[in-house]
Amino acid sequence: MKIHNPSGVAAPTGPYSHAIETTGAARWLHISGQVGRAPDGSMADDIAGQSEQVWRNLVAVLAGAGMTTRNLVKVTAYLTRPEHTAAYGAVRSRFLGDARPASTLLVIQALAQSDFLVEVEAIAAAD
Repeated sequence: MKIHNPSGVAAPTGPYSHAIETTGAARWLHISGQVGRAPDGSMADDIAGQSEQVWRNLVAVLAGAGMTTRNLVKVTAYLTRPEHTAAYGAVRSRFLGDARPASTLLVIQALAQSDFLVEVEAIAAAD
């Protein structure tokens, strides 16, 4: 995969890239929106706890397909409150390390259940 952050566009303001290019016959993984529900069904009631579990879930899905966060091509996050951006971003950055997928963050009115504060979907690719 090749990262594209052209000089004609403002530099990324966070841990993401403007575009990711894949070449050849890649194996694609489309990951459904993950929420902060743990395998035992429990869920934190705060954004930090839910974000942590969201990223644990994403990493587990990636691992199940033999991939890591380095394989992420595109990440789309949905938050229900703008004031949660910093807390979500801190967790996201920790899980991504130096990976820089193309990313979009949206603040929306609601998710599928009223107690969901964050949902993240992703696309990954591997050669």
